[in-house]
Amino acid sequence: MKNWFKSGAPWIWLTGGAVTISLVAVVGLLALIAVRGFGHFWPAPIVETSYTLPDGSQMRLLGEIARSETLPATQIRESGIDIPEKERFVTRHLVKQGNRDLLGRDFVWYLDARMGERSTPRDAVMIERREWGNFYGYPVQLREGDRVVAEGEALWRELDERVRRSNDLHEEIRRIERREIGDINFRLERIRLAERRLQLTPGLAPSELQAQLEPFARERGELDARYALIQERLDRLYRDVRRDTLTAEIMDGRQVEISLANIVRVSRPNAMGIGQKTAWYAESVWEFISGYPREANTEGGIFPAIFGTVTMVFVMSIIVTPFGILAAIYLREYAKQGPLLRLIRISVYNLAGVPSIVFGVFGLGFFVYFVGGNIDRLLYPEALPAPTFGTPGLFWVSLTLALLTLPVVIVATEEGLARIPRTIREGSLALGATKAETLWRVVVPLATPAMMTGLILAIARAAGEVAPLMLVGVVKLAPTLPIDGNFPFIHMERKIMHLGFHIFDVGFQSPNVEAARPLVYATALTLVVIIVALNLAAVGLRNHLREKYRSESD
Repeated sequence: MKNWFKSGAPWIWLTGGAVTISLVAVVGLLALIAVRGFGHFWPAPIVETSYTLPDGSQMRLLGEIARSETLPATQIRESGIDIPEKERFVTRHLVKQGNRDLLGRDFVWYLDARMGERSTPRDAVMIERREWGNFYGYPVQLREGDRVVAEGEALWRELDERVRRSNDLHEEIRRIERREIGDINFRLERIRLAERRLQLTPGLAPSELQAQLEPFARERGELDARYALIQERLDRLYRDVRRDTLTAEIMDGRQVEISLANIVRVSRPNAMGIGQKTAWYAESVWEFISGYPREANTEGGIFPAIFGTVTMVFVMSIIVTPFGILAAIYLREYAKQGPLLRLIRISVYNLAGVPSIVFGVFGLGFFVYFVGGNIDRLLYPEALPAPTFGTPGLFWVSLTLALLTLPVVIVATEEGLARIPRTIREGSLALGATKAETLWRVVVPLATPAMMTGLILAIARAAGEVAPLMLVGVVKLAPTLPIDGNFPFIHMERKIMHLGFHIFDVGFQSPNVEAARPLVYATALTLVVIIVALNLAAVGLRNHLREKYRSESD
């Protein structure tokens, strides 16, 4: 045994076991997140049963069983529910009964012992609405205005077609509002600022001012006329989208009317085959990734958060890479070695350990209020007191994260430069190259893989940060994306959404915790996938550069 320990075999097995346990833990965590997150989009059966109330009366119960749990009976009794003394354990089910606007709550716990026989009726429908969450019930009839157009078996086919028509109209309305009206509002705001700039110009005579304002007045008149025409189109589209109405029966027997303008999708999960469920699942996942959030971020998609996260990482990378590399080159190649340089290196290492929220506070105070406020006073006085850059936005988020990850890039680049053999430098100098030519044509290309390693680590840390982002530009819901078709196309002053902050908001600030729970898992997995994709892209580029310069050196 003593010889076995001396051979080092136990430490090899210990290391291998630790790596295995870590891999199992990571894979298990990702699998749990994937199952609980993206499993939410698989169409669950709609269950109908009777339920006995404490007073002995019965009610009809309709909905999806979200999850079940078995608890000690004493715990249930403490919550005020009467349980027979002989019962030691009680099973209860969390039923998603939907219809929050009609029943008050869409998730309710029901005791298994008080439930009757369960069934899965084929004609029960789940309606995903734009407001008030899901609706569960039975369709009765479909009307166009006051005229009944379908009921019975013919209702389903007609309802599916008219829901698609309603969604197409909604997409057209959103396109007009976001693009055409958004473009008009953007140009009107530019005209207002231009007029304000002229009015603030000192020494401008009233007649000259009026002459310079006339072109803006004409352009405003043209934009107002164009807006009036677009508004007429919108009014027609809104009338068309509100044309159809569905009458449906809920579990307590009431019949309610639902405008098709409020319906996103309708399904009959109990009547679906495996192929239909798979198609529904794929459509739901795509809508989650490409759609916009609804219902306080507890419904809809996360595309603005994905777009904001990726844009922020790219802008941050563009900022931090040149600064980090140039700083490392100066510290390693040009700066005089001594106590001051050692102090600077220690400061850089310590800067990497500063809590991220401190960078957020610094970014808010220095970048936003000081730098941004002075930029507004110097370059955008016509917009004051409304801030342009003196408010949190994409640029300050990226700059704060660049400062946060700068030590990582500096350290990785310095280590890469230190690994370049001295003989390569001496050989280049012996062939007549200057020190600058040796550095930029020989040393830096060979150290490029190490620079890419620093960038990879910076991306991995920046993409998952949340605390500093809340202070310098990330918001719960951003009305517009930071990139559009209006000059200068990339609007660095706009606020953005971020997947990390979206997870925090949906998980801890949501008014409907149960509805938000699966979206937290799905969003978390999406963030992990994006970080992995960004890192793999950077790793691929690093390996390509390594092979390129290795072959050239050979």
